[in-house]
Amino acid sequence: MQQLGKTSVIPFGPQHPVLPEPIHLDLVVEDERVVEALPSIGFIHRGLESLTDKRDFNQMCYVAERTCGICSFQHGMGYCEAVEHIFGVETPDRAKYLRTIWSELGRMHSHLLWLGLLADAFGYENLFYQCWRIREKVLDMQELTTGGRLIFSVNKVGGVIKDIDVEKQKAILKAMDEVEEELSVIRKTFFEDYSVESRLKGIGILTAEQINALGAVGPFARASGVKADMRLLGYDAYPELDFEPITSEDGDCYARCYVRMLEVFQSIKLIRQAIAQIPEGELSVPVKGNPNGEYFMRVEQPRGEAFYYVKANGKPNLQRMRIRTPTFANVPALCEMLKNTEIADVGLLVVSIDPCISCTER
Repeated sequence: MQQLGKTSVIPFGPQHPVLPEPIHLDLVVEDERVVEALPSIGFIHRGLESLTDKRDFNQMCYVAERTCGICSFQHGMGYCEAVEHIFGVETPDRAKYLRTIWSELGRMHSHLLWLGLLADAFGYENLFYQCWRIREKVLDMQELTTGGRLIFSVNKVGGVIKDIDVEKQKAILKAMDEVEEELSVIRKTFFEDYSVESRLKGIGILTAEQINALGAVGPFARASGVKADMRLLGYDAYPELDFEPITSEDGDCYARCYVRMLEVFQSIKLIRQAIAQIPEGELSVPVKGNPNGEYFMRVEQPRGEAFYYVKANGKPNLQRMRIRTPTFANVPALCEMLKNTEIADVGLLVVSIDPCISCTER
């Protein structure tokens, strides 16, 4: 710990008792209160974007998927849709619905993972285990339909490579019923337990004006009343589904928990709608030649809005691929949120944005 006059600088990380990822913050504190938080990232740079020199545009789909394990499917999907726009190809309707179903399964398992980590952060171990137990049912459905529990590898430029037949659709619907029933019990604990409320309410408040000024995205932003959800842009099957973004006006840790919890229930409804409406047809369209042009794709990952920029020059290898992930957008708001908070709340506040440093640093 470094002394600076009446203030001290305390290093937070890169190890953290809750998050197994190397986020590092220098906390400038006065007594027990944080005055300023200075982020320092870059510990796990993997050079994924530079692999365009070594992998062609089809192979880069699998590289994009490995940007992050938790939101792997949507990384691959966002990349493929950017390349598809360069080619000017329209993916089959069935592929759009399948992508939507897998996207929402991914959102569910990511949010359930986060709810468990949040419970662990405020010391509720039993609640942590219950959230992760329910999450296993979602992972089972991902494994049943794709063969993978986290990294699916079912996206391709032009569509998808696997189908979900009627029997598997029935299995998904049965699992959704079970998840909904069991999650309703846990929901009462999160929202009606005094010890949980006392730990989350009024902590780390950010207004909608601060969120907009700092460019935060996803459930983090929606918990402050910002109605921003890239699914409303109308990609995949979302234009055919009935939903509205979940928001809260409170802007504290409790609101972030509220938004993510309700988004799990919303994903269940979206999956049911998609399965009820899924059309018959092909899974992909042929894509011939090499891409030539550039495109900017935006998708709503579990943590928020992600950008995929792809530039091609008519060769098998892309000229440039660039990803901007939600956590990168949320770090400035995190640092603002940490000001004037107690040191004891720092770990909980960092968890509340659902950070993914693996995504951020690539």
